[in-house]
Amino acid sequence: MGDQTQAKPATPTLLTEEVQELTLGDLNDLCDATDAAILDGGGFGWIKLPAREILERYWRGVLTMPSRMLFVARLDGVICGTAQLITPPRNNEAQGFAATMTTVFVAPWARGHGLSRRLIENIEQAAREEGFGVIHVDIRESLDIAIKLYESMGYVHFGTNPYYAKIDGKIIPGRYYYKVIDQALVK
Repeated sequence: MGDQTQAKPATPTLLTEEVQELTLGDLNDLCDATDAAILDGGGFGWIKLPAREILERYWRGVLTMPSRMLFVARLDGVICGTAQLITPPRNNEAQGFAATMTTVFVAPWARGHGLSRRLIENIEQAAREEGFGVIHVDIRESLDIAIKLYESMGYVHFGTNPYYAKIDGKIIPGRYYYKVIDQALVK
């Protein structure tokens, strides 16, 4: 009898990182992941798939904005999710200690590996390094898994907007969160 051992499935390679430019392949991966997230109902504002040119322009535009930092998640080298850190304008001295996290998503085919948590941790670390003490984030109330993730990571729900979004003719509430990431900067 021959060797009956079964091969172990390969462990996927996971990476989250800030990007400041995208290769054509990365841009295509990013647009494909965005399309998948939109179709799954988590498209950070998009309800219907935009034309590919619009999506490409959006992501290129993010990279040109000095107030935005783009982080991506990769599964075996393929971009499968994002998060952005938005910093306040310099003239907003009163709120200059707080940044905003947005467009956090992982494509459905890449979920279950902890990439969303890693993206959020990258955003928090970058915000601390940039001198911010607080991160704000908002989310549709219907995204239970994301809500559980944020709350498990110490994000505090402080308000609900009953008119947050309108999807398929239905009004959806939204939740607002904050997290203090550097206590010394909020005293």
